[in-house]
Amino acid sequence: MVFTNGCFDLLHPGHVSYLRAARMLGDALVVGLNSDASVRKLKGPSRPVVPEADRAAVLEALESVDAVVIFDEDTPVRLLREVRPAVYVKGGDYRVEDLPESEVAAEIGVEVKILRFETGYSTTALIQKIRTMLHQA
Repeated sequence: MVFTNGCFDLLHPGHVSYLRAARMLGDALVVGLNSDASVRKLKGPSRPVVPEADRAAVLEALESVDAVVIFDEDTPVRLLREVRPAVYVKGGDYRVEDLPESEVAAEIGVEVKILRFETGYSTTALIQKIRTMLHQA
């Protein structure tokens, strides 16, 4: 089993490619989805744009995703301990040594893989573009 996590607010092609690549690393992909409260703590009061139930529904509809679990914490450490996947995956905008989850992964024997970052895609940039377009209208 492969496990990853994130906010996945305003799903874009970079997310889809990342989840497809993560799924190819195992027999099943479980996605830990930051709750609305967790996203607000991490990204600020204007986020998420899409509520957690809707974000979960969209992720679950993807062929590459086998299950979605919503979590409230800032990091998925508790969930990583509970799920105990063979592989924990993060995107290329992270480094293994900077992940709070790395210590727990090593402790419970989970391989950590960093996948290539898909440049040109960013939820924050999409939101900024929408805001700019609304102010110009």
